[in-house]
Amino acid sequence: MEGVSKRLPTDELPLFNPASPSVGPSYARSPVSVGASTRQVDARVRDTLTVAELDRMLRRVVEVEVGAVRVEGEVASKKEVASGHVYFALKDEREDALVECVLYRTAPPRARRLLLDGARVIVEGKPTIYVPRGRLQLIADDVRPLGRGALLEALERLKRQLAEEGLFAPERKRPLPTDPAVIGVVTSADGAVIHDIVTVAFRRGGVRILLARAPVQGLGAAERVARAISALERVPEVEVIIVGRGGGSAEDLALFNEEVLVRKVAACRVPIVSAVGHEVDVTLVDLAADVRAATPSQAAEMLVPDANERAKTIAQLGRRLVRAFSHRVERGRSAVELTRRRLGAASRLVEERQQVVDELRGRLEALAARLVGVRRVELGRLERRLSARHPSAVVGSARGELMPLLARLEAAMRRRLGAEKEALLRDGTQLRALSPLAVLARGYAIAERSDGRAVRGPEDVSPGDELRLRLSRGAVGARVVSLSEGSGKTDD
Repeated sequence: MEGVSKRLPTDELPLFNPASPSVGPSYARSPVSVGASTRQVDARVRDTLTVAELDRMLRRVVEVEVGAVRVEGEVASKKEVASGHVYFALKDEREDALVECVLYRTAPPRARRLLLDGARVIVEGKPTIYVPRGRLQLIADDVRPLGRGALLEALERLKRQLAEEGLFAPERKRPLPTDPAVIGVVTSADGAVIHDIVTVAFRRGGVRILLARAPVQGLGAAERVARAISALERVPEVEVIIVGRGGGSAEDLALFNEEVLVRKVAACRVPIVSAVGHEVDVTLVDLAADVRAATPSQAAEMLVPDANERAKTIAQLGRRLVRAFSHRVERGRSAVELTRRRLGAASRLVEERQQVVDELRGRLEALAARLVGVRRVELGRLERRLSARHPSAVVGSARGELMPLLARLEAAMRRRLGAEKEALLRDGTQLRALSPLAVLARGYAIAERSDGRAVRGPEDVSPGDELRLRLSRGAVGARVVSLSEGSGKTDD
């Protein structure tokens, strides 16, 4: 312990408030001021602290100097354990700062319900040092809501946008291959994920694992995981890809909520199984992937058929097939024997069938005889009717009745034709008497205006109007010079 027992200058010793409670066993026994003697300083330095004593000293200092506080921040990494306590962290939304908190089970139930990842809250409590871990934590007494955190709001907006674009639609999910030969894995090369996947895959059956190394946390990890997926999908033999990572806090899994990685998973040419975190952790990559596995081991179990189980299934199916064939053969034999007993001797069967044929032949002959007799009676009746009304007699009778009718028809036609001729002559005479052409032939004329209407009186024209005089042969033009009433004479 040379480094601890060596002499130190007095200005390098920590100063404590003498009025405060004891802050450590050695410090409480020998409080030192700045002006203490060299002998007193050496005594203090030699009085070495244990780690637990230092933690308890720091806890008393923090609890006394700070006291009760009210802290505003965003809830992250919430974890509720079987004891009823709730562990979480408060993150500063404006700076890179975080404080770990604990809410004991004796706290109000309302405060427990307000603790949700991404929620903005005000926590009232007392800071302290947790001695077994030597870390600062805030013991929460009460929690008040402030709304949703900025990170959670951004995540919800991105989730809604990608959902509206159809990246999470169930109809775009592709089925997994039933027995893939090559499985691509994107994860860290030195993590437990690849070990679990390889162990489960090789235990269940023969399959090739192609690993694309990529960090699964930290700055720029999302872009590197996306590039690893692109590298695997360019390999023609890869039939399915597992994107895996073990459990962790919400901050550790944040890269699986980044847009560049989610879009790459949705656009990949081969099906993707998301094995991120534990069963309670759901990321946007889980929603965009074709299938979500709770753990990497479960992803390997989903993709690699169990060879032992397959062999057992094949053996069981073979036994069932043999039993089914045996039962089928036995049923066939029983049916053949039953049929044989029912049929008896073959000659007896032929004789019975011949007897049936004889009976049917007798019935057919009797029926044919009856039918022939009926047809003969009907034929005799038709012959008698035909002889009574022979066609030549019917034609002669009809011809004798037709001749008088023909003479009467010719006489009626001649009378009707003469009457129609006389009527036509009378109508022609009347038509010629009423025709305007007959009037024109006697030296008269019809005066027509330019619109073709006949002039009936002086009121139909005006001086200067052009007229057309229609004669019995042709027509002449005229102009109205004057109008007069009564005599009907005009000068033109």
